[in-house]
Amino acid sequence: MSSCNILSIAGSDPSGGAGIQADLKTFSALGGYGMAVITALTAQSTTGVTAVHEVPGHFVAAQLETLLGDVRVDAVKIGMLANAEVVEAVADALDRHAPPHVVLDPVMVAKSGDRLLAPEAIEAVRTRLVPRVDLITPNLPEAAELLGEEERHDLSSMREQAERLLALGARRVLLKGGHLQGESSTDLLVAPDGRVATFTAERVATRNTHGTGCTLSSAIAALLPRRRDYDDAVRDAKDYLTEALRRADDLDVGRGKGPTHHFHAWWDAPRRRG
Repeated sequence: MSSCNILSIAGSDPSGGAGIQADLKTFSALGGYGMAVITALTAQSTTGVTAVHEVPGHFVAAQLETLLGDVRVDAVKIGMLANAEVVEAVADALDRHAPPHVVLDPVMVAKSGDRLLAPEAIEAVRTRLVPRVDLITPNLPEAAELLGEEERHDLSSMREQAERLLALGARRVLLKGGHLQGESSTDLLVAPDGRVATFTAERVATRNTHGTGCTLSSAIAALLPRRRDYDDAVRDAKDYLTEALRRADDLDVGRGKGPTHHFHAWWDAPRRRG
């Protein structure tokens, strides 16, 4: 495939580290043509979220219908959905247009602790979206909330939770172990046939981790149309994120948890040529 059109359905982050802005940067850095349907506006910086303005579900539906009726979409990444009405609008559009490679990052709470999904919308995500997408990428708190269980703290119970997410109808689960303790972080990719792939990466010593979940899920979506399988896409996406974290301190953005460096390879290019 010579070019890939990748769509993000998510909220806007004015600081540029997460949400739509992070997704579009990631798509571009990995060679995709990025498009966006906005579900919410946030008043947000590296120190937290101070307000959320939710886009009405009917307007989210209008954005999706207008875009999907015209442009070929090779992969979709879904992030912040805000409320049940928006969840339903997105699920209906996926049912009608059936785009390939749909990745759901079930964004519920920002790293600052601010809630980004209404509690009453969790059931809609669980029943309407989880069975419809090709991959979900929850962290441990998100997995626990989707299942109505306690958060897990070891790899064995992580695998059990991933299997219970599959039982909800998920086609594949990438359960992220970033909340575990240790010098490395391990994610589990679990498929319905019982196969489990393990991806371990070193923990990068930086406070600038804003938008890491958005970046990883959008990197997977950008790579899926051009990789052999999900294992390859996840592995390359994690390598991209790890380097973006290593280079995060090259940036000087805000007084809180700053962004990862999405364009680390591109910004290096002029120096290499010189």
